[in-house]
Amino acid sequence: MSAAKTAARVKAGSLDVDKKLYDFINKEVLPGTGVREKSFWSGFGKIVNALTPKNRELLARRDELQKQIDQWHLDNPGRHSDLKAYKSFLKKIGYLVPEGKAFSVTTSKVDDELTTIAGPQLVVPVMNARYALN
Repeated sequence: MSAAKTAARVKAGSLDVDKKLYDFINKEVLPGTGVREKSFWSGFGKIVNALTPKNRELLARRDELQKQIDQWHLDNPGRHSDLKAYKSFLKKIGYLVPEGKAFSVTTSKVDDELTTIAGPQLVVPVMNARYALN
């Protein structure tokens, strides 16, 4: 066993949770929401347990895609400027998919800081210099 100290854990419903997270949720997040601790942890546990298999499946798919992308770069050294070939490869492995139909998303009961005030954009398309340089 490593010399690193193991974080304290707490049983919260069906989950085994880090004590710092447990205390933060119970003392900082839930007060004033009308949601009781037991109800939160029970519901959150159901969500985690329901979504864990799909999450594991998606993570495995991500790993599979990353291995294929890594191998493409090993097999194609110096072809970084051949965007057509790279894009074709990404489509072939299912990393890029056809654009879907237009859609819109609406929100309710969300703070103005998230819905109307522009914040920093941390992810930009690397292929568009205008975005990357701003």
